[in-house]
Amino acid sequence: MDHAELSTEQVLRRDIPWETYMTTKLISGTGLQLLRRYDKKPESYKAQLLEDDGPAYVRVFVSILRDIFKEETVEYILALIDEMLTGRLLWKGNWFVQEKSCKILSLVVSARPKSSDAIVANGEASNSKKAATTIDDVLKGVVDWLCAQLKKPSHPSRGVPTAVNCLAALLKEPVVRSSFVQADGVKLLIPLISPASTQQSIQLLYETCLCVWLLTYYEPAIEYLATSRCLPRLIEVVKSSTKEKVVRVVVLTLRNLLPKGTFGAQMVDLGLLQVVQSLKSQAWSDEDLLEALNHLEDGLKDSIKKLSSFDKYKQEVLLGHLDWSPMHKDPLFWRENITSFEENDFQILRVLITILDTSSDPRTLAVACYDLSQFIQNHPAGRIIVTDLKAKERVMKLMNHESPEVTKNALLCIQRLFLGAKYASFLQA
Repeated sequence: MDHAELSTEQVLRRDIPWETYMTTKLISGTGLQLLRRYDKKPESYKAQLLEDDGPAYVRVFVSILRDIFKEETVEYILALIDEMLTGRLLWKGNWFVQEKSCKILSLVVSARPKSSDAIVANGEASNSKKAATTIDDVLKGVVDWLCAQLKKPSHPSRGVPTAVNCLAALLKEPVVRSSFVQADGVKLLIPLISPASTQQSIQLLYETCLCVWLLTYYEPAIEYLATSRCLPRLIEVVKSSTKEKVVRVVVLTLRNLLPKGTFGAQMVDLGLLQVVQSLKSQAWSDEDLLEALNHLEDGLKDSIKKLSSFDKYKQEVLLGHLDWSPMHKDPLFWRENITSFEENDFQILRVLITILDTSSDPRTLAVACYDLSQFIQNHPAGRIIVTDLKAKERVMKLMNHESPEVTKNALLCIQRLFLGAKYASFLQA
């Protein structure tokens, strides 16, 4: 029969010579006893065995997948796993059986060796392509079940922790990462990234962050993370957590994300550099964590240098949303880029002045006033140009704004406009 047409039921009808494998020392005497108790038994009996002695069966399954490459035997073990999932064990209403079955399968899959086609000790050529296909099918079923638990848990308190625990073991597998992203699972993890206090919630947070860290090694997942609110949540966690293992996995995650897309710019805007420097001052015992913090600090400093460019500034002004990103208060940025404001008949300066009329956001208005004061201070003809563009009246209106941040920077701008940079700086001091 064509192996592609084999069903789980057909494979499970086989009689596997477990005793022969023990004779050739491919399985142990204990392994043989466990297999005899489990093989060809009713489902309810198998479920009880998994409940009583689950870890032992994990070790047996792993050892068989590691040491035995005879095609029929590998298929048989995979069929037992498939039965556990898609057949009559995992999908029944008994939550305990569902939970233990899924955890056992996760351990089996995550622990199995990654082997290539080879001639092995028992003289049979392995066919890893067929075996991998079978495993992939099983794992896709697992991922669907885990995502369902994250969306609508079967158990009110253990459904989500069980799903996250299994994903932390399984997301090392490329097919699991792919299936998880395709199932839109990434967004289901994000709400779980929040500061934790109890032991149980800390463990859930740690395993959730571990999942995100594993996903940072998969480009399509990074695209999903970029459009989520994962970054502010991760930074909030690392700021407040005192658990070293949580801090380590979050820092390693941030280190992986730093060079990807716009993550570096976002990290700078969210003040991560200050957080990292604060973390470095604490006493950590983990050398990997200390190394990652140093790497992250250096990377963030490089990002700040790259961000302090006129192109980045133009983008921010043209979008009309200004914030206190590092370039605004960087004297070097203004000295190096002041002549760039002359491009296209002072286009960016004109947009900056227009923002004073059109924006209702206090932070944007405050930054715009501050930037105008910087232009006046750094450009040789700054006062004349800003006056000609009718900025004075607009800034003066903002001196009565309800936001102290706006009035403070509007006052600074007017001082520099009326008094010149030298005297305004004296008054400000």
